[in-house]
Amino acid sequence: MNDLRLRPAAETDLSALVRLRDDAARWMLARGITGQWRPGELDEDHFRQVMTHGEVWLAEAGGRVAGAWELWWEDEAAWGPQPPVAGYVHRLMVDRNTTAPGTGRLLLEAAERRVAEAGRTRVRLDCLAGNAQLNAYYQAAGYRVVGHKEGKPQPGGAPKSFTLLEKELPRPTAPRTAGHTG
Repeated sequence: MNDLRLRPAAETDLSALVRLRDDAARWMLARGITGQWRPGELDEDHFRQVMTHGEVWLAEAGGRVAGAWELWWEDEAAWGPQPPVAGYVHRLMVDRNTTAPGTGRLLLEAAERRVAEAGRTRVRLDCLAGNAQLNAYYQAAGYRVVGHKEGKPQPGGAPKSFTLLEKELPRPTAPRTAGHTG
């Protein structure tokens, strides 16, 4: 995965984002993970709208789309009004047919770096409460459960219940000065 390249998504990437999301939904359904995502749920307009209020990031490897995620700067539907201390990761997805194991974690770490670059100290996300495997995945990545949200509205579907997870980002350390003997 040495050639993984990250960049903000552009208008020309919208169809690739929809395909990636639909493929991820089909992958989940094939493994019995129901209630999370359904193919056809989100269209190009969804990603276009996120790009106007937040960020959509694309990962490429070998000239092909390898994954993507959304980064929001607020998420009142899940978290309520909050001070501007966090970035909110949504729709972390990888192309399971072309990426190596661990790619999702690399994308999550990239999202965390982006949040830190923006001067925020926390990364938050929500995960379908009934998806034990995905909840465990985020907890293994250093996220802790901080609450639950019942009945969160969903684009193109009925409201669902979510686990709220948060990760505190390490504080940047001050650079050492030459000759300092602490």
